Amino acid sequence: MEKYQLVERSIITTYRKKIWAPFIQGLKKYNLLAPNDHILVCMSGGKDSFLLAKLMEELHKHSDFPFSYTCLVMDPGYKKEVREKIINNLKLLNIKAEIVDSDIFAISDLKGGKPCFLCARMRRGFLYKQAERLKCNKIALGHHFDDVIETLFLSMFYNGMMQAMPPKLISDNYKGLELIRPMYLIHEQDIINFVKYNELEFINCACKFSDSNNNFDSKRLEVKNIIKGLKKMNPLIPNNIFKSLENVNLDTLNGYYKERIYYDFNTMYQEKEQTCLKEK
Repeated sequence: MEKYQLVERSIITTYRKKIWAPFIQGLKKYNLLAPNDHILVCMSGGKDSFLLAKLMEELHKHSDFPFSYTCLVMDPGYKKEVREKIINNLKLLNIKAEIVDSDIFAISDLKGGKPCFLCARMRRGFLYKQAERLKCNKIALGHHFDDVIETLFLSMFYNGMMQAMPPKLISDNYKGLELIRPMYLIHEQDIINFVKYNELEFINCACKFSDSNNNFDSKRLEVKNIIKGLKKMNPLIPNNIFKSLENVNLDTLNGYYKERIYYDFNTMYQEKEQTCLKEK
């Protein structure tokens, strides 16, 4: 068997329980796919997005309803060797993908300030435009279980806000486009084990800013290490953090946003008082 065939087989055999099952569970639980969807599978070149492409390919073979997908790699300004690594992995895993060039790294560098925030924003906008060009109605990203809880912590620690990463999101700026995260229930360690098992090697962070600055401060890495430490104390903590996102008690919060409208504690409390008076 060819290398890509062995990889495909491992998804539905060796890693059926840890990768394939939670992938299918996430699709069903959050209603991420519908008949006749055309999905843009966005690939950065890392382990997560490559696995996402293979999962979508496998699903396409066995799906109960028709859908189509297109794989796309956005090159924001990678070094030559990084791009070659991505191309070689596409060939190795028999993935057909369009590579589209952009100058996002260069623009982010010129603008200064917080390059990570600007880069992420520009990447998202670029991908939405590519989805429109290819007549896709959904964009699939390779975010996983760990990304979800790390994003929650990052928002709390550094933005003073409880803001998470939902399994799907309707675009405000691009009509008819929806962002989905099919790997929402897959744990990162299982992805790492899958990569090691198949003796694969992908690019890590190929960001020019982290590469050029030895003192680059990765807040996500800090949070990742904090969660690892909590897991050593109690293995259930990561799952409980994730579960808490589906068990939010608004009555106990001092305020919250809904559809960009802020509801503060005093307003909520007054409304509750008025309701109690009416009931009396």
